Amino acid sequence: MTDGSFIYDDAASKIQYAFPILNGKVHLECSDEEFQSILEDIKYHNLSKPIKSLIIDEIKRYIRQKIVPNFWSKFNISPGEVWNFEVFKFAVDELYSSSIEFVPLLKRLEELKDPNDPYYLLYGQTNHLAQFKLIVRASLLSQLPLSHQMIIEQFYKVAFNVFCNSDAQFLDNSDSEVTECGGCSKEIDNCECQSIVFMFHETNRKLIELELLERLVGNVLTSLIHIRIKEHVNRTCDKLFHVTQLKRLEHWLETVVLSWLTRIYSGGSSKTNTLTDNIRDAILKFKRKLSHYLYETYTKIRIDQLFDIIIEYPESQPAIDDLNICLKRTDLQKTLVTNLQEALKSRLLHAGVNTPDILTAYIAAIKALRQLDSTGVLLETVSEPIKSYLRSRTDTVRCVISGLLDDFPSDLADELVKGESLQLDDGSVDEENEDWEKWMPDPVDADPAKSIQRRMSDIISMLVNIYGSQDLFVNEYRTQLADRLLSQLNYQTEREVRHLELLKRRFGENQLHFCEVMLKDIYDSKRIDGLIQSNGTYNAEEAPFATSALILSAQFWPPFKEEWKLELPKFIQDHLDKYVKVFETLKGNRTLCWKPHLGNVHLEIELKDRKLDLNVTPIHATIIIHFQDKNEWTLEDLAETMHIPATVLRRKITFWVSQGLLKEVSNDVFHLQEESFSKNRSMTEIIEEEEIESAMASASDQREEELQVFWSYIVGMLTNLDSMPLERIHQMLKMFASQGPGAVECGLPELRQFLDKKVREHQLLYSGGLYRLPKI
Repeated sequence: MTDGSFIYDDAASKIQYAFPILNGKVHLECSDEEFQSILEDIKYHNLSKPIKSLIIDEIKRYIRQKIVPNFWSKFNISPGEVWNFEVFKFAVDELYSSSIEFVPLLKRLEELKDPNDPYYLLYGQTNHLAQFKLIVRASLLSQLPLSHQMIIEQFYKVAFNVFCNSDAQFLDNSDSEVTECGGCSKEIDNCECQSIVFMFHETNRKLIELELLERLVGNVLTSLIHIRIKEHVNRTCDKLFHVTQLKRLEHWLETVVLSWLTRIYSGGSSKTNTLTDNIRDAILKFKRKLSHYLYETYTKIRIDQLFDIIIEYPESQPAIDDLNICLKRTDLQKTLVTNLQEALKSRLLHAGVNTPDILTAYIAAIKALRQLDSTGVLLETVSEPIKSYLRSRTDTVRCVISGLLDDFPSDLADELVKGESLQLDDGSVDEENEDWEKWMPDPVDADPAKSIQRRMSDIISMLVNIYGSQDLFVNEYRTQLADRLLSQLNYQTEREVRHLELLKRRFGENQLHFCEVMLKDIYDSKRIDGLIQSNGTYNAEEAPFATSALILSAQFWPPFKEEWKLELPKFIQDHLDKYVKVFETLKGNRTLCWKPHLGNVHLEIELKDRKLDLNVTPIHATIIIHFQDKNEWTLEDLAETMHIPATVLRRKITFWVSQGLLKEVSNDVFHLQEESFSKNRSMTEIIEEEEIESAMASASDQREEELQVFWSYIVGMLTNLDSMPLERIHQMLKMFASQGPGAVECGLPELRQFLDKKVREHQLLYSGGLYRLPKI
């Protein structure tokens, strides 16, 4: 070839001159005229395709061996060295400069296209610039060093901090005490925020041009923003339940985080109308991910705080509303159930918490969880451990009844006033009362057997359903009603009548018939006592002391505690016998049987240096009256005279010792002290017994006796059928043993407790879900 336009005669030298990359260089020295001449020669000899492949291979080799190692070498930070914010910026600048040098070469490579190439015919003109960017991306990602994320994170962490704090800094600039910039952490006079912002936007612009932003920075940005979201949510929502936080968090995400991301993807512009469709789609995709993470983070924090939220309900209603929204957008309901049950076990369901406090927390949980999940499935699942634990406590029923009868405002007292009928888990709910126009199907994880109860049961019904039967509660109310009627010193029953009427609306009139008779006894006692007092035979004015009595119908009142029979002083017993005789004249064939351990005695005690005015129990009055006849008694003699055990007498006599009337002069010998040695004791103070014990047998003891009715049936069934499951025993008891007036009812949970007790007493065997009698 002798064309004068060629400097080199050798074809390979000409090609290397036109494409210096083949000679390990990038800078072009060949002029456009020279290149056109070489290009014609290449096309003439049909060398476009092989030369093109050769040049691309050389570009790849050059990028892998020079540009990429040089870029990652900036990330080699020795241990202990402080990471500089500008490290990443310098690396990107050099990468960008190196890449820009390839643009003229890529334009020449574009001219090697062959219209007859099948690839060209199929896809059209190939974009060598896009192919070059792909090569750079692939080469960079194939040589990632271990420390690259830390360097990149440091760069964006500083930039994000400057972005978040720059506006606040300008607002607080008037404060003379501010000496350090909140963004760059430099002194105010040496603030570098503007230069950091400029470097930040320039770096992002270059990464966008190289199409490296998402691949190189995306994961680091996501991780960094996740950390910031978690910190912000923790800082904003810590123990703050009375204000809704969700909208504030969404606003912060939109105005701070997404605004910052928009500037990153737009290379510094904050205007969304200048963004390309691809960038807008990338930001929208990022927004969906971050919104989900925000909801997930907020939900997890609220789940961790849910126990406190429940305890503070209804003040915490805004937090419940936020959590309700978040649960619909996240799949964290199982996490909520697990965490809340663990919190309940560790913070509530243990011996260190009183039963009234557990009931208060349970009622708050019922109200809060119903707001959180209107279907009731969540409440049903979470409350199972609470109900199981409350069944194990002996005072649960007593505390529930005490709460219902509380004179002060309380959750249970307010529920009782509502007057809704009781809904039990026995399938007896009237489905016609349900509003079917608002019917919604239960969730797939709901128990279909409890659908109606879950929707309709109120708080009192749920507490009663802990035991599956209302008998325990009715018996406990009878016991407490008896105690209240016997402890008062008058015949007033208005308060008790009001409570009874409210309870009848809940439990039904038949269940509380005995209680109506008890209140009628109080009314009749007032009338009969008045007749006796005015009777000439009784002659109340000449009696040694005034007497008034409560006359009770024995078969309608709960059983009394009678461990011993107190022997009263003779003059007292004679007066009581006279009272009985007058009653017999009024009532014909009816008589009275006194309960000397019950009641209240008003005493006026006159000693040498003082007078005492006291209200005490009959046993305390009997003790001190015996010292009227004899100044000194031994414990054994006094116990024999009063017909009570010496152990009981010693416990009771300490009352008078503590008041300074008696003194133990020697072992088990007590002497009356006529003169007081205490100068500070008031002479007219009214002293009451420190411990007020119930005169009635406990409801649990009464219920235990009632359940013994079933034992003979159970023994008969197991004798004939060998073994039976719990459910089958319950069905047969309902069929045969719970029929007729006055029949005793027994719910499934209560029956399980009864049978388990028999197993512990070795009267039953339990294996494989079946109960059987032990073989003799």
